[in-house]
Amino acid sequence: MRMHWLLIPGMLATGAVVFGAGAAVGQDFPVKPIRIVTSAPGGSSDFTARLVAQGLSESLGQQVLVDNRGNFGGEQLAKAPADGYTLLVDGASLWTGPLIQKTSYDPVRDFSPVTIAVSAPSVIVVHPSLPVKSIKELIALARARPGALNYGSGGIGGASHLPAELFKSMAGVNIVNVNYKGTGQAVVALIAGEIQVMFANTAISTPHIRAGRLKALAAASLQPSPLLPGLPTVSATGLPGFESIILQGLFTVGNTPTARVSRLNQEIVRVLNRPDIKDRHFAAGVETVGSTPEALAATMRSDIIKWGKVIKDAGIKGD
Repeated sequence: MRMHWLLIPGMLATGAVVFGAGAAVGQDFPVKPIRIVTSAPGGSSDFTARLVAQGLSESLGQQVLVDNRGNFGGEQLAKAPADGYTLLVDGASLWTGPLIQKTSYDPVRDFSPVTIAVSAPSVIVVHPSLPVKSIKELIALARARPGALNYGSGGIGGASHLPAELFKSMAGVNIVNVNYKGTGQAVVALIAGEIQVMFANTAISTPHIRAGRLKALAAASLQPSPLLPGLPTVSATGLPGFESIILQGLFTVGNTPTARVSRLNQEIVRVLNRPDIKDRHFAAGVETVGSTPEALAATMRSDIIKWGKVIKDAGIKGD
């Protein structure tokens, strides 16, 4: 990611003028509608995008439009002008996807992080008939029956695939991946008993856990999650240090003026911190975050290293 600060010895006065101009640019922004690119209607990214769009429109006094582009949001953002008027809500596949297959964008070079919007831990769920009640018991069963258990994923390199491969590597077990066209289909297959295990997101799995159609073993956060009260963590019950967090971030185009990125961050974080927005996200199975741009950039860098190793070690390749 390119930084936008330039310090030249002997030119501090000029630097102050430049900073003042940048601040003015940020305060004068925006003067026209903003577009938020996101996934298909009805998904978690779309849900967050619409809440943010409504809040931003109210606070900025400008129309904020949601543009549903399916899985092509990154390509759309990379083509937009670097003026802060185009945003993207997307998850980790935005920066881990290019590790698996070629994309038309570079996630570090072409995007400017704005904030981590929401997050939630993966949750390990199994079919109720599987004779395990904990992560230790799941590992023991998988070791006793190598290749006999199947886990479901909703796409190569996605949030239900990479955590399972990390789990397999850390636990030293062989659980076979069955890849479905989407996470929803994988959950249906798990409920039907076609597969035995899945690393699911809280939003889609919690209703089935409460109804007894799925059995939750552990959350993949390092600390217990309020989204999953009473559920232990994978790290504390079998695999120390195991962590898999699903998040949605907001981005704008790379090389957007720093003042505009800062203004967007301030306004979006203010929206995310509203009690009604927090409550609606929590009810949907995620927690609001509202981080600095630097925190999202650091998460991207860390994920690229972490999941890049998992992808390489498991020999994962795109379709």
